[in-house]
This record gives sequence, structure tokens and C-alpha cells, in this order.
Amino acid sequence: MPPIIDKDKCIGCGICAAICTMDVFSHSGKGHSPEVLYPEECWHCRACTMDCPKGAVRLRLPIPYRLLFVDSATLRQGRRV
Repeated sequence: MPPIIDKDKCIGCGICAAICTMDVFSHSGKGHSPEVLYPEECWHCRACTMDCPKGAVRLRLPIPYRLLFVDSATLRQGRRV
């Protein structure tokens, strides 16, 4: 499943395109939202989602990935600090 860019939140900085090791995105310049050109190449590493300053990139994980993914906030809920 490819990354999804929220055009309303995106400021067109291009960080997601620059950080992506698989060149999934195409960015035509500052102020323009990147486009997902090669969705099948996405490794779901979440680098684009973590580095986006506005939280404009969302990643839909395939079902097998969802079974393995545990959010760190979920792990901390059971601990007493």
C-alpha cells in the first residue's frame, strides 16, 4: 500500500522525497506537493512519515505488517513510571 500525502497539510518541503531510499516520491520543487510515482517500491519503513514536519504523509500498512507493528506508546501504557 502506497504512502498517502494529505495535500491540505503538505507544505511542499520535499523532505519525504529526499529521505525515501526507494525513490517512491517525485518532487517538482519547493511549494509543490510530492507525488507517489512508484507505490509498489515502498518498503513501509515509515521514514517519510517520521520526518514530515507537518504530519502530511500517512502510510497504510498491509495486513501482515499490521500484525507485527506495535506502537511504542502502547508498550508504555502497561508500565508504571
